[in-house]
Amino acid sequence: MSETETLARRATDSPAVDRLARVGLVCRAVLYALIGVLAIQIAFGGNGGREADKNGAISEVASLPFGSVILWIMVVGFAALIVWQVGEAIKARGLKDRAEPIARVAVYAFICAALLTMLLTGETSNDDERSRDITGKLLDLPGGQILVGAIGLGIIALGVYWMRYGLKKKFREHLKPMPAKASAMMDRLGLAGYLARGLIAAGAGVFVIQAAVTFDPDKAGGIDATLRAFAETPAGPWLLVVVALGLLLFGVYCLGEARWRRT
Repeated sequence: MSETETLARRATDSPAVDRLARVGLVCRAVLYALIGVLAIQIAFGGNGGREADKNGAISEVASLPFGSVILWIMVVGFAALIVWQVGEAIKARGLKDRAEPIARVAVYAFICAALLTMLLTGETSNDDERSRDITGKLLDLPGGQILVGAIGLGIIALGVYWMRYGLKKKFREHLKPMPAKASAMMDRLGLAGYLARGLIAAGAGVFVIQAAVTFDPDKAGGIDATLRAFAETPAGPWLLVVVALGLLLFGVYCLGEARWRRT
């Protein structure tokens, strides 16, 4: 074992990192649950223009009494998740095993940045606008349409992976042994949550492909735009309600992870 791996193992096995990472998992649960609530409000026309994504959820937390204190706790929690996942990436054998923790590091770093932006400026960025800006810049590159189309296919593949991950209950591999009732509950919550996440990712990927085909970056969008699009399908707002409930259940699953996840 290399010195780097030894240091990574010591860091991730630290009781302090373990406790803080579990705080981070609770914070993750709060974000997903709030996104689900905002999506349900969109379905029934009571959202008031708020975004149903991580930035919208952060804004909701900021509006609560002692919101800034909660946001600082979330910064610490997500920073601990970054440390934990960096350690997991270093300890992993092979690129395939490293891919997931590296992706999680990127996501948690983005959330930390959004939290700090809210704390320091009182504002958050718009995911849909960011997605369109990035798509527009990529389309302007040589071969940009092919590149954007490939990214869209990759996002759809991620959505399919998440749905398969939930259906196969692969998330069990990361959980500690638990009582039978808790295990059955986590199975149901994980299945519903990963199916919802997969549908959202697949929908976002379709939008990116549309942007590539039409050479129109305005076709792209983030979580909020994807959720709103579900309400415009022939199934009407009820498809959005089902997906939103899946996100709520994933938030509950993340609470279970805070108790049962191996760290």
